[in-house]
This record gives sequence, structure tokens and C-alpha cells, in this order.
Amino acid sequence: MKALVLSGGAGTRLRPITHTSAKQLVPVANKAVLFYGLESVAAAGVTEVGMIVGDTAAEIQDAVGDGSKFGLRVTYIPQERPLGLAHAVLIARDYLGDDDFVMYLGDNFVVGGITELVDGFRRNRPDAQILLTRVPDPRAFGVAELDPSGQVICLEEKPEHPKSDLALVGVYLFTPAIHDAVRAIEPSWRGELEITHAIQHLIDAHADVRSTVIRGYWKDTGNVVDMLEVNRTVLEGLDRRIDGTVDERSETIGRVVVEEGARVTNSRVVGPCVIGAGTVVSDSYVGPFTSVAENCRITHSELEFSIVLRDSSIDGVGRIESSLIGRHVQVTPAPNVPSAHRLVLGDHSKVQIHS
Repeated sequence: MKALVLSGGAGTRLRPITHTSAKQLVPVANKAVLFYGLESVAAAGVTEVGMIVGDTAAEIQDAVGDGSKFGLRVTYIPQERPLGLAHAVLIARDYLGDDDFVMYLGDNFVVGGITELVDGFRRNRPDAQILLTRVPDPRAFGVAELDPSGQVICLEEKPEHPKSDLALVGVYLFTPAIHDAVRAIEPSWRGELEITHAIQHLIDAHADVRSTVIRGYWKDTGNVVDMLEVNRTVLEGLDRRIDGTVDERSETIGRVVVEEGARVTNSRVVGPCVIGAGTVVSDSYVGPFTSVAENCRITHSELEFSIVLRDSSIDGVGRIESSLIGRHVQVTPAPNVPSAHRLVLGDHSKVQIHS
């Protein structure tokens, strides 16, 4: 069995962060989202990985390498443009051969991994296995309709009027039967080859398509709100560890990780949170559900429920919360300027100004 991990895409919902960084490499608890997925694939006993890459291929390859640090063997498969999930399967045909495979979207996060799902697929070997979860607004997802027995009868991609609240999670398992299906479908109105259409083709051909409704935690980390929520979830599992330096004027409370080479001086740090290697926190407060990456500077400021990427500084700005701050960012106070009103008033005007 192989894995097909999708690491292309523009990440438009995470701009401006993704103008300069691959969305799959934005860190959660100071580790790239993509790495959690690769670790889940390895834990499920799958070692051969084809990785779909696009415009950020060089950055992905630099971060992942040959995959050996994850216990994997990675082969990179370039995709000129993001033309849909089924298109990714189409261009990976030679790599996948006649092997079964798990397709994993590199910006998705599934708590608990995929080992149980993969083991079940290996035992039963349906033509396709999809993962579903209930969401409050399914219009942004692929949506599944099940019959009373739980059988999948219909899939729709981002429907205006969803037939259920069951969204497809970004993990799919296939036998080689999917290859004929992706060749049989036409591009959608979005100009993409939709994996939902390919699976629907299998359903219409009376193939064995099964689903599993998960009740655990899943997130598509495609926007800032979801990134912060995933960061919060991962940090909740932290174990306290102080490898850096915390001076006697500082206080660390709860599940706090201070990485080696980090320094906390005259500050209060409340977990769960992580302070990256080489980072200095001075005269500041860092609150729960915050990840500060390596080589940052937090000075005379307050920070909570946020993600700060490497080599950034926050100096004297009061309180920041619910924020995603990129690499090499400088956050400083705005200069004080006199308060004034600028007016262009016509004849006979009446103006009231609250000073």
C-alpha cells in the first residue's frame, strides 16, 4: 500500500502568510501541519509516499527531504496547476501502479491518526473508503448523502443546498478501481477534476464504496481561525518541559514548554504554550494556547491564543490575541500624533464634534 500526500495548492485563505510560505508548512505547536500527516501515514505502516507539489515544491522538498526522518520514502510528483484532487490521482498513475493507496490532504489535521482506518481498509478492501464528519455548514465541503442503512448513495462538491451535514474529511482510501473513474469524469464548473465526481462514478457503477463517520477531531487548516483552533487542540496535549532558562523573577504556570536556548526573563508564561528555541521573552505575558517559534523576541507585550512564526519580534504593543504572525515580522507601537479633525465644509454648515 502507498500514500498520496497532496502538498500543492495556493493557500489563498491563509494569505498573506502563504504569499511567502507553503500552507502545509505553517506550524501548529511549532511543527508544520504537513509533518503531522506524514507521521500519521508512517504510524499506519505505509512507507512509500508520492507527494504532489506545485509552486512551493522547493520549500516542501527542503522541509521533507527524502522522507527518511519520518521513516518514509518520498517521491515528488509535480502538478503544474491545482486542477483538483482527482487530477492529482490522474498524474500519479505511474507512481501508484496497481497498488492500493491512502490519499491524504497535507493541510488537514486528524487527531488520533489514520491507523485504525488503514487497518480496516486492508482487512475489508472495498473499492473506496471515505471519512466523514458532521459540520455546521457543509456548503464549503464535499458532502455525502447516506441511505437509512448507512450506505453512500450520493456525493456533491460544495453544494448550494446540501443534502446532509456530513462533510468529507481529507483522507481517502482507494483500490486501483479509482483510476478508471478519474479518467471517466469531466472537469466541474470550477474547472477541476473533483474526487467527489470520481467516487460518484464508482457508486453509479455499483462499486463497493464505504464510509466511516468520525466523532474525533478533524480540521482543514485552510484559514486563520482553524489554524488557531488546531494549535489550541495540540497544545492541550503538551507535557511541561523547561529546557531553556527561566529567571527567578519569572513565573511559568501549567503545561509550558520552553525549548533549549530560549530565555524567559521578568515575565509570566501560562500554559498550555510553547516557547521556541532561541526565543527571548522579557517583561511580558504569554498566555494559554500560544505557540512562539524559534528565534523570536517578545518584549513589554502580552500575547495569548496566537501563533508567532520564526524570527519575529513583538515589542511594546500591549495585548495581542487570536493572531497569526508570520516570519521576520516586526510589531511595534504606532507613533503618537496629535489628534485633529480635518474638515471641508460648505456654506451655512453646522458641525458637532465630540472631543
